Amino acid sequence: MSLSSTSSFDAVATGALLVRDVDGQYRPARADEVLHQARRVLSQRVRRGATMSSPQAVKDYLRLEIGALEHEVFCVLFLDTQHRIIALQQMFRGTVTQTTVYPREVVKAALGCNAAAVLLAHNHPSGSVEPSRADEFLTQTLKAALALVDVRVLDHLVVAGADVSSMAESGLI
Repeated sequence: MSLSSTSSFDAVATGALLVRDVDGQYRPARADEVLHQARRVLSQRVRRGATMSSPQAVKDYLRLEIGALEHEVFCVLFLDTQHRIIALQQMFRGTVTQTTVYPREVVKAALGCNAAAVLLAHNHPSGSVEPSRADEFLTQTLKAALALVDVRVLDHLVVAGADVSSMAESGLI
């Protein structure tokens, strides 16, 4: 058995994921390769036209996309009348503690997508998954603004690292 075969065998024995390199040899996957592949798989589940029958897939996708960022971002998932995905847009970027969100821009984007409903999401680089009072106020402001054009806010998710909090599940929407 060659050295590369032995190291591959050791990697399998320890439960490591393997990838095949350009020479056809298997080696343990790097963390960035695993995350890239996970994003690809989740993107297939959270893609245009997919029905939002799995909130867990959206949570998993958001964990990977925005959970580890060092700055706040605010995303909107636009849905049609059957809750199929039209688009996922990262609309605003902020600092380590806050993001400025403009309701007018969210309404404009929803109308541009012809969305019937939205899922709101943002991250907390601080690691706290609890929605702040400002988050609750913003959610109510967006809910009222979007209601004027018949777009429903289904949920607002707060992502902090590997944790995701749902305002709808918490009774805040």
